[in-house]
Amino acid sequence: MDLTVLVADHASIPMNIGAILLFDSAASPTPQDVRALLADRIPRIPRLRQTLRRTPFGCGRPIWVDDPGFVLDDHLQVLIRPESAQEPELFGIATDMLCRPLPPGRALWRACLVISPEHCALIVIVHHVLTDGLGGLAVLAALADEGPVQPVRDFPQSPPSRWAMASDAARERLHTIRAMPVDIRRGFAGLRELGFSSTSLRPIERTSLNRPTSSRRRATRVAVELADVVATAHHADGTVNDVVLAAITGAVLDILRARGERPRQLVISVPISGRHAAAPSELGNNTGVRPISIPAIDDDATRLTDIVAVSKALNRSTVRASSAVPLGGVFRLLHRTGMFEVFIEHQRLVHTFETNLRGPATALHLAGHRVAGLVPVVATPGNVGVTFAVLSYAGTLSITVIADPDIVTDQDRLTDALAARLERLNRTHR
Repeated sequence: MDLTVLVADHASIPMNIGAILLFDSAASPTPQDVRALLADRIPRIPRLRQTLRRTPFGCGRPIWVDDPGFVLDDHLQVLIRPESAQEPELFGIATDMLCRPLPPGRALWRACLVISPEHCALIVIVHHVLTDGLGGLAVLAALADEGPVQPVRDFPQSPPSRWAMASDAARERLHTIRAMPVDIRRGFAGLRELGFSSTSLRPIERTSLNRPTSSRRRATRVAVELADVVATAHHADGTVNDVVLAAITGAVLDILRARGERPRQLVISVPISGRHAAAPSELGNNTGVRPISIPAIDDDATRLTDIVAVSKALNRSTVRASSAVPLGGVFRLLHRTGMFEVFIEHQRLVHTFETNLRGPATALHLAGHRVAGLVPVVATPGNVGVTFAVLSYAGTLSITVIADPDIVTDQDRLTDALAARLERLNRTHR
């Protein structure tokens, strides 16, 4: 799965993910607070002081090794604004960081503390190969005051010898051969998770939101009370994600119809995690994808009912995250033949992506300072003009709309439509 992320990184935008930590304005941390916190807790998260190194021929996959030249200030920037930095400016700084490749040869993350008279935020960006969303939450928990104390190992540790890498690669190949029957079954389960077991895998209808994207992104967000969405989900016998998908679909349809487009259905790709928890010492990726076809029904309640039915059927018939097996194989083959970028810039499998994570139920603190809000950001390469990142945190459900401003020129209207659709769904089920 990590190899698949590295393949996808060969596109117009790097495979980065991140979050914006919003602090209470009355109790904002100073740069000294943040530096001291990171200096104390980063040694407890090995991957944050490691680099990814490719191995010699015959020695297997890339490996993580300690970076003996790791310096915290190479990764932490401080921006002090004399005037108040409002949400659009914070989001602009975050998307600029998100869209810039991380320097090779260093630990694959960067952070920026933005301080202004009324607002303070810590923006953290990591390469997706370092971790997936659940792993990112594990890193946040390890940095927070509430997190358990993690052990600190000796640093730096020497990288393995060429002989050790070659021996390990040989054992891995032998294990792969022995596990082939299981992998084949998992591959077929992955095809079912991707929808290959039905006749529904026809090319998606073309829309103006699906064009080759640029190297720029803009972020906006909708924040609602999590309890309201939970109540709506329970009333519909579904999940929070079902409600979010219903609202997203309605908002995208609003925008497309304003452009004179009337697709019969939308296909949204939803990541599926293969694990229920992660630890700071066990990062990386364990995620598949599940495309969900949603009819272009204008009535929100009816569309939600359809989504609940489809989601329940998919949950019963698939092995979680198994789609990573066939999808990863295809992506790596396309990369080897030089066709990957062409494929993702012209794919007709999904219209958009939606990620959804369940964050901490209570607010976290960093160096004694309360994190009042947590806003996720992701970068999606290819021809998907808009992506939605969803995260619940301390009673708030935050939906970040991340779009290419050249393709989604009406992003504010899309964001307003999303807020209106969520409000309508919650009001209908009160």
